[in-house]
Amino acid sequence: MDYTIREIQKQEYPLLDNFLYEAIFIPEGIEPPPKTIIASPELQVYVEHFGALKDDWGLVAEVDGKVVGVVWVRIMNDYGHIDDETPSLAISLCKEYRGFSIGTAMMKEMLALLKSHGYSRVSLSVQKANYAAKLYLKVGFEIVRESEEEYIMVNCL
Repeated sequence: MDYTIREIQKQEYPLLDNFLYEAIFIPEGIEPPPKTIIASPELQVYVEHFGALKDDWGLVAEVDGKVVGVVWVRIMNDYGHIDDETPSLAISLCKEYRGFSIGTAMMKEMLALLKSHGYSRVSLSVQKANYAAKLYLKVGFEIVRESEEEYIMVNCL
């Protein structure tokens, strides 16, 4: 599958709301939450006023001119927060584009971007049951903390 990965454009920031909803892991057999869940403060930290902070970085994956995935970071007090110098990462890819290595390519591109801007590490939170945990390990993230349901992972760039 042909795809392009590029920096997110300001006019595309509103797409983050939809991709944030798509990024919510829903285990098999569980009813998805209503889309209004992204209005909750614990989820809004990922997208509210994106682009306004110096540590806001985003990349999109595009197929045939359509944005099919987004990976973005910012320093925020989210589930994967480590400290005030480490950006937290979020990634979302439309279901029908999963399994084509686009997510892996987006992650690698974001890691290279962060390194080029002088960041020493990036963190994330992932539920243990989420298949994406394997992707994160594959691109160099390590588990630094865990609870009953989730891992906090860090990639030292």
